[in-house]
Amino acid sequence: MLRFVNQKLSALFLCVFCMMFFCINTAVAAVNVKDLRIGNQADGVRVVFDMDKSVKYRVFSLDGPKRIVIDLDDANLTNALAGSKNQLVEKTRIGKLDGNNKRVVLDLKRAAVVKKAFLLNPQSGMPWRFVVDLSFAGDKEFTSKSGPKHSITNDSKFSPKEQENSSGSWFSFSKSGESTNMSIRKKIIVLDPGHGGKDPGAIGGSGTYEKNITLSMGKELQAILQKRGYTVYLTRNTDIFIPLRQRIKIAQKYKADLFMSIHADSAQNRQATGLSVYTLSDTASDKEAAALAERENKADIIGGVDLGGNSKEVNDILISLSQTDTRNKSSKYATYLVKEMAKCVKLVKNTHRFAGFAVLKAPDIPSSLLEMGYLSNRTEEANLRKPAYRLKLANAAANAIDQYFKDPEIASN
Repeated sequence: MLRFVNQKLSALFLCVFCMMFFCINTAVAAVNVKDLRIGNQADGVRVVFDMDKSVKYRVFSLDGPKRIVIDLDDANLTNALAGSKNQLVEKTRIGKLDGNNKRVVLDLKRAAVVKKAFLLNPQSGMPWRFVVDLSFAGDKEFTSKSGPKHSITNDSKFSPKEQENSSGSWFSFSKSGESTNMSIRKKIIVLDPGHGGKDPGAIGGSGTYEKNITLSMGKELQAILQKRGYTVYLTRNTDIFIPLRQRIKIAQKYKADLFMSIHADSAQNRQATGLSVYTLSDTASDKEAAALAERENKADIIGGVDLGGNSKEVNDILISLSQTDTRNKSSKYATYLVKEMAKCVKLVKNTHRFAGFAVLKAPDIPSSLLEMGYLSNRTEEANLRKPAYRLKLANAAANAIDQYFKDPEIASN
């Protein structure tokens, strides 16, 4: 009898322990939203949630009336956050979905679309932040981008399903066991093998033409990226000359999400070695970067296009560049590229450099230029001629591209 009682007590203890463990873990898992701030921007507003950890989110707009819906999974929100408003937001409402999932609704005074949504890691004394940027829009644009199917989300298992309840005010969401690609298109990458045709580029001590090395690398990287699910175009896939401005137009024609120009360097110092990555800047990071940009830009003169004087159109582009986040995205990709390349090859000091490359001056496309090494150095020339060595570079570049598009700020666009 005593043995039976002990067994019962053990079972009861185990049950109570499991319940306590589940409750404790559930409490720990919840995200605590501490503050909600709505601030004005030039073309809309920025909504910022301060929280104690990362969160899964979905953001979309709904019409009739016009509103922005923000779903946060397993989140604790206080009603004190409700009522926030500004020039765009008439009022803020908070509701509950299934479980501990919450919904924040921003009733709008006028049409606006979700420009981007992303998470910011804790830094400089700031907590986790979830940011939603809204831009003013016309009614037609608002209508075309409304509904859960246009959601911006970091939840791969989110499957939008529009289900109005009796009030007609709320839409629910559903999750499935499988990932959905309803609103996800393949990222488009344009690779630009440098030089070509009448412009050989740098020439190695053993007679290696830069234009041939860059074309081989472009094709090899294209194949790797296509296997990873990207849509990839080359500015040239044969030995032809293409002016620098035309290379930009090709990237814009394909609506590229990322543009990478591929080159191999040359220097008077035959001992110079190492890989480098460049992004656009009005001011070169050093004399070598300035000289390289000048040398590369002169390639257009060969094709009859002199880059010496800027037209009004070009100046407008340069002004536009300084007003957009394109350069910041270019630098973000360059950072990932340097990090991956450092794992497999030698890099020059101050690997990420800045210069005024004409081929990087697309105002709307994040762009970088990869210098794979020095053809003027016999060892690096020999390495760049080897498919196995280029494959190592191509895999590193592909890994960097994967990381770039998974970056929360980039993925939200």
